[in-house]
Amino acid sequence: MQAGRSTINDIFNQNKVLEIPFFQRAYVWNTDQWERFLEDMEMVSTNNKPYFLGSVILKQQLTQSTQSVGDRRTVIDGQQRLTTLCIFFKVLSLKLKNEYLANIFRLPMSSFDIALKHNHNDEESFNTVMNLEEELILPATDHILMAYMFFKDNLKVSKINPQNILTNIMFVGIDLSYEDDEQQIFDTINSLGVRLTTAELLKNYFFGRDDYQHYLTYWQNIFEANDEIKKYWDTEIVAGRIRRHFTDLFFYSFLQIKIQDNKYSVKTEDKKQYTKVDGLFDSYKSFISEYKIDKQELIEEIKQYALLFKNNFDLQVLDSELPAESSMERINAIIFGLENTTIIPYILFILKNVSDVTEQKAMFGFLESYLLRRMVCHSNTKNYNSLFSESLINNEILSLKELKEYIENRSADNNYLPTDDELERGFKYSKLVNKQATGILYFIESKLRNRSLHSTAMLGLKSYSLEHVMPKKWENNWPAVVTQQEKEDRNGALMSIGNLTIIPSSLNSSIRDSNWEIKKNGTITRPGLIQYASGLETFSQYLSEDIWDESKINHRANFLFEKAKIIWKVD
Repeated sequence: MQAGRSTINDIFNQNKVLEIPFFQRAYVWNTDQWERFLEDMEMVSTNNKPYFLGSVILKQQLTQSTQSVGDRRTVIDGQQRLTTLCIFFKVLSLKLKNEYLANIFRLPMSSFDIALKHNHNDEESFNTVMNLEEELILPATDHILMAYMFFKDNLKVSKINPQNILTNIMFVGIDLSYEDDEQQIFDTINSLGVRLTTAELLKNYFFGRDDYQHYLTYWQNIFEANDEIKKYWDTEIVAGRIRRHFTDLFFYSFLQIKIQDNKYSVKTEDKKQYTKVDGLFDSYKSFISEYKIDKQELIEEIKQYALLFKNNFDLQVLDSELPAESSMERINAIIFGLENTTIIPYILFILKNVSDVTEQKAMFGFLESYLLRRMVCHSNTKNYNSLFSESLINNEILSLKELKEYIENRSADNNYLPTDDELERGFKYSKLVNKQATGILYFIESKLRNRSLHSTAMLGLKSYSLEHVMPKKWENNWPAVVTQQEKEDRNGALMSIGNLTIIPSSLNSSIRDSNWEIKKNGTITRPGLIQYASGLETFSQYLSEDIWDESKINHRANFLFEKAKIIWKVD
């Protein structure tokens, strides 16, 4: 890597081609940026002092002996500034009828080609502007043509000194060798900017200017065909404190499947590196290079898996009533509603390799039982990544029988399947975060509810909130206890699942901390649990109780356990 101060003539030195990655984002500058740019050019023209216009990062390309230009650079950073410069000087050259200014941005060869090669979004418009021989009115159908029209209408030659601009406009120029990591350097310099997604980096890695038809077939039609599809892949979820797009979830999951393929014999240390969420693009490059992966075969397989992903993984399931039977909808609710994204690689593996839909659903049902039992028992999830991204895929577990046997043999490690006794203790004593408790109650409710007996359907999971029946601030309005031990027992009981219920609307704070009678019935102006929980199979029977205390909490914990034991039966 070499870095230093660069002028316009240093960057466009008439013997190198600058290529914006063909599938890079489109040129997006608009009036605000153009006005600022024009003001800067006028200022430099007047004061004749050095002015830094930002960074330009260029990366050396490998060139073939048959290519006419031996120095080809990829524009890693600086696309917007360099494009604007070219358009500005083109308009200036037309107004001044100065051929020299126009030729700064062309190659000194017989072809006289434009030195800056644009991406597929803007190539036609950019070339149209750069090949103009006189000022014309062009339809402002994209930002390139809009920029041309802006400078045509607003650039005043009396305020511009071309030589001062060529002498004084400076960039932080960074030249990278072919081996340098452009993403790391780009992120360091643009730490407050928008990071390129894994999908954008892979797109330019897989496809070049000569692969346009392949791009249309294997990428655009899958990831960018229309706004609806783009919106799907741009869907963002929050898992813990990490924000991730569906594209990143997919490409991470696909890589986990590929590295477990025994035909590649991926080394253990490499697998460990490739399972990291950060540096996913580098993991792809390393995997393809180290294990001699055929890019075309990989691209074809990406298309197959991506279609499966889009047709099955759906965040909108959280807005709708879940079916009672085992299904992909319920798996989606576990993934996105209860933040279990670590199971995605194995679910995708099942969707690709288990063609029998009945078998798929049976496996999904067992996985629900496994995951929800462990959630009730507050079991550790830190080894889920090795289980769902490695073991089950590597061992090609593709039937319910194999899945049961594999999980049941995990009794000696952290991925064990809780017994009924452990499940019972979980309902009585586990203290879960609100999202987990809400999910557990919702999943039980969705199995218990006989829809034909209810005038209203269940809402989606995210429509429910969690309510502590005996409030955390029970000392204010509930019967007192005598001893410190009784107080500790009550505080423990009120945090258990037996004391929790889901309701479709949060209670008013004045009702939430009231005594049982008011909390149950509400007031004239504030509804209570009877209004919100009467239709819930998991709680409605308790609305007739005259008191709500530790014994009732324990009774309901047993009730929920008995239902869950059947719902999540694992034999």
